[in-house]
Amino acid sequence: MTVTADPDQAAIPAVSFDADPTTYRHWTLDLEGSAETGVAYLRLDVDEAGGLVPGYELKMNSYDLGVDIELYDATQRLRFEHPEVRAVVVTSAKDRNFCAGANIRMLAGSSHPWKVNFCKFTNETRGGIEDAAANSGQTYLAAVNGTAAGGGYELALACDEILLIDDNSSAVSLPEVPLLGVLPGTGGLTRVTDKRRVRKDRADVFATRPEGIRGKQAVEWKLVDEVIPKRHWDEKVAERAAAAAARSNRPADALGVTLTPLERAETADGIRYRHVEARFDRERGLVEITVLGPEGDVPDTVERVHELGADFWPLAMTRELDDLILRLRANELELGTWVVRTRGDVEDALAFERVIAERSKDDWLVNEIRHYYKRVLKRLDVTSRSLIALIEPGSCFAGALLELALACDRQYMLEGFLEQDAQEGEPAQLVLSESNFGTFPMSNRLSRLASRFYGDDDHVAKLRQETGRRIGAADAMELGLVTEALDDIDWEDEIRIMLEERASLSPDALTGMEANHRFVGPETMETRIFGRLTAWQNWIFVRPNASGPDGALRKYGTGRKADFDHKRV
Repeated sequence: MTVTADPDQAAIPAVSFDADPTTYRHWTLDLEGSAETGVAYLRLDVDEAGGLVPGYELKMNSYDLGVDIELYDATQRLRFEHPEVRAVVVTSAKDRNFCAGANIRMLAGSSHPWKVNFCKFTNETRGGIEDAAANSGQTYLAAVNGTAAGGGYELALACDEILLIDDNSSAVSLPEVPLLGVLPGTGGLTRVTDKRRVRKDRADVFATRPEGIRGKQAVEWKLVDEVIPKRHWDEKVAERAAAAAARSNRPADALGVTLTPLERAETADGIRYRHVEARFDRERGLVEITVLGPEGDVPDTVERVHELGADFWPLAMTRELDDLILRLRANELELGTWVVRTRGDVEDALAFERVIAERSKDDWLVNEIRHYYKRVLKRLDVTSRSLIALIEPGSCFAGALLELALACDRQYMLEGFLEQDAQEGEPAQLVLSESNFGTFPMSNRLSRLASRFYGDDDHVAKLRQETGRRIGAADAMELGLVTEALDDIDWEDEIRIMLEERASLSPDALTGMEANHRFVGPETMETRIFGRLTAWQNWIFVRPNASGPDGALRKYGTGRKADFDHKRV
């Protein structure tokens, strides 16, 4: 891990999201007997000295970004490498302490961007747990065998069932408001009301009671599903997990796919993978991202897809894009504009997509790839960067790859060819497929086309009639699929001016504007967590009452109370 300078923080690590079970410091993935029972155990056992950044100890099973990177890796491997696992028990390896939540010393000493990226990634990981239950037949149970506070209870909230040990001391709590002057950062307030259906007056009491709630009252208030006496704990947890596994339609006899280490070359000027490239232009504050379409023969059987495993292009490309997005978000804060291109053959891209479309309903691996790509697109949707798609000759924005362009804030399409380029092949084209109409929904549960044309269902229906047709620049402009269609005379100057104008605007204002425009229409639990809740949390994080020298985050653990400015704003 390298360390770079930052004006808000003396040393910020250049974060790597690489992990595997042999390198975990904080989690144990126990698969013993899973082939017979369908149950795996994820045990949190945080190494106090294993913080990602120097300057704090991870006491009481508290976590930082490094702990969550391991959790994300574990959840991915459970979905792809272990199809036999149909239920996952999340618990603690420490007696009487499930998880104390995000480490307060880490939060108090972190820069604002670090805190925001940490909360965002943690939210996405919790969302992935819920997605596994909804789409993979993999139920998560929180076996809360000790106190679960703040982010520890939020981890439990992401699970489908919450079991609490009845030992006269263990409780669940969200103490951020009374103790820290901030909000629960990973969806606690929202999941309590929207998912657990806790009455809002009780939610208010719960979120302002630092000691939390335990025992039968926690069940009565719907904060947990069941309290289990300590003497029956192991037996009852195993029983509940077995029942969850029995309800799953996940194939017990399938062979998993190993998620091999990514091939990645990093330089000061960019990152290159096999199927994704990123070139940094630090002078202009942008990164040019190119996704390379598939090459070679398209697998014509599911058996061949399984043989290819992690080398199957849709899975390999998605893993690389996921890794790139995470690294850019954490490590390249001043590259505020992402220019997105694709390169490859349209028909090859559509041929691979047809394999996904035709087999995702009856093959577990194809289904996992589909939902993984969906989650990576959603990660792009909530990324605080300006996203610009450039559609040029040689692009393959077709079907699933067209979703990359539709996720962008603007789309520019070249009409014809640039004079200096060899005018070979065909001009730039787009191709709509059935996957653009709901296969990869956004957090608001709308397709990106439905979001783009929100309230105009007739136009979306008209676009369905264009499915499969190669759409040139003029037609794409008429159909509203691109922001501008430019000829070769205007292309370079217009793109340059647009990018310069974008770079001249306030990054903070752009972040707020883009987040508002990307999520139109109905709110869901997920959009509330990433939109409304995150916006308030970001604001609260920079207020003196939380992060100032006399704020609650700074005073926590010192024995002194925070000195609040009591004016309401």
